[in-house]
Amino acid sequence: MSIDKILSKVEKAAKKAGRNKDDVKVIAISKVQPLERIKRVLNRGHRIFGENRIQDSLNKWPSLIEKYGKIELHLVGALQTNKVKEAVRFFNVIHSIDREKLVFKLEVEAQKLGSCPELFIQVNTGNELQKAGVALENLEDLFSLAKERYSLPVVGLMCLPPIEDSPLIHFEKLSRLNKGLGLSRISMGMSSDFEDAIKAGSTDVRIGSALFGPRG
Repeated sequence: MSIDKILSKVEKAAKKAGRNKDDVKVIAISKVQPLERIKRVLNRGHRIFGENRIQDSLNKWPSLIEKYGKIELHLVGALQTNKVKEAVRFFNVIHSIDREKLVFKLEVEAQKLGSCPELFIQVNTGNELQKAGVALENLEDLFSLAKERYSLPVVGLMCLPPIEDSPLIHFEKLSRLNKGLGLSRISMGMSSDFEDAIKAGSTDVRIGSALFGPRG
């Protein structure tokens, strides 16, 4: 599906939810995609992309940025503490803050650099043992540490709903949590469920397979 069709679907979903299309940011998830597919989207004027591996991004994006100009890059995959230095310097937004150790490392690197990417706290809304994300009962403590103690730029929450559940249930749960913390943005919704996510208030949707086709 072309980026134009994706944007049209986003606009329709936003309108149906009584929202403005400009309130929803479409992040083109380009991880493990061939360069020709990425360039196709770039050539249509889209400039917001998401990656899940830092080294792949460092290998891929500098030359594309040189050719196409400023690009807003989002790190949507798990972030290891030994990769924080590179992430803080290279990405505009990080979606996967989920533990105190990571917050401590971000604070150190942000102080050194004098700036920090916008941050989303990843929440494990289904309390799945195998999935990343802060547990629901630890969310407020992690938020207080990052936002209030260290003044890191936490802009919202992010979630990946359990596969076996209705995603809308988890989107609505995350939206309530987001509102309770007074945050303005919320990262939820992918290719198969972004319309439900927009209905529940998502401001950042992550579209990969619907836009690029199967990976590789």
